Amino acid sequence: MFRFFSDRKWMLWAWFGSALILSSLWVQVKIDVEINEWFGEFYDMIQKALATPNAITIEEYWASLFSFIYLAGIYVAIAVLVSYFTAHYLFRWRESMVEWYHAVYDRARAIEGAAQRVQEDTIKFSRIMEQLGTSLIEAIMVLIQFIPILFGLSMGIPIFFFGDWQYGLLTGALVWSIGGTLFLIGLGWLLRLVGIEYDLQKKEAAYRKILVIAEDDETVRPKTIGELFEGVRSIHYLSYLRYLYFNIGRIAYLQANVLSAYVLLAPAIVAGVVTLGVMQQIIRAFGRVEGSMQYLLKAWPTIIELLSVYKRLREFERRIHEAETGALRT
Repeated sequence: MFRFFSDRKWMLWAWFGSALILSSLWVQVKIDVEINEWFGEFYDMIQKALATPNAITIEEYWASLFSFIYLAGIYVAIAVLVSYFTAHYLFRWRESMVEWYHAVYDRARAIEGAAQRVQEDTIKFSRIMEQLGTSLIEAIMVLIQFIPILFGLSMGIPIFFFGDWQYGLLTGALVWSIGGTLFLIGLGWLLRLVGIEYDLQKKEAAYRKILVIAEDDETVRPKTIGELFEGVRSIHYLSYLRYLYFNIGRIAYLQANVLSAYVLLAPAIVAGVVTLGVMQQIIRAFGRVEGSMQYLLKAWPTIIELLSVYKRLREFERRIHEAETGALRT
């Protein structure tokens, strides 16, 4: 799967493409930091205008809005270009995988589900990586940029439970997000979600294979097909039940997440020690840090699918190598 980074044919795409994506994402995050600063200035201006009529001019108001449009326009342009380039980058990765599978397909064709591994799982791998890869990197970059901002904004502000401790707001964000993420990772492990997804794909592959065989082999009995479908149905029903339990915890946590910043800021809001602009900056920075820390939580179902695809492809490649070794011995 990772020959993309070592094969000379693909090394330029692999390494130059990775560097381009990383640098573009870093620029996006830097613009996001500037947007966060804009929120503070804009809402302070709104508070000033509402408290004292005619305290600001209409020109100042429009100028502030246009500065946001300028920043947002650059952000959108970079995001669109990164998305376009990433799609091409990951298809090249898939192409490098498929190229090798084609080269060894004479030995691989006898492996159960070989066609599904080469066609379906490679495209799943590239599409899931497209969804997860850039967002994971961006989440890490957001933490690097926004943790110092959140720390600076929380200086001298009373925080629920932590009082005047200067690290209170940052600690609260980290405890809430890491605690929730670990809880749901543990829940997913207890419910064996990765294993369920893997078993589901194996049973679907066996059912698909017998249907293909039945098209040309009249000796395949409907009872055999029905028995395989029973296995498909039972594993699907088990999957639905496991995800029901998992989603109870995941959705409840994400809903409670909406109030977490306001709960921590309650003493500061009631005491009136923060302006509207500073509060908006804190809540937005808190949300960005919290969202990045909760990346695994929000993307968990997709991560499970990716791990399942990875597991199937690794097993497929292992069996190809075993077939090659057996052929050499004979």
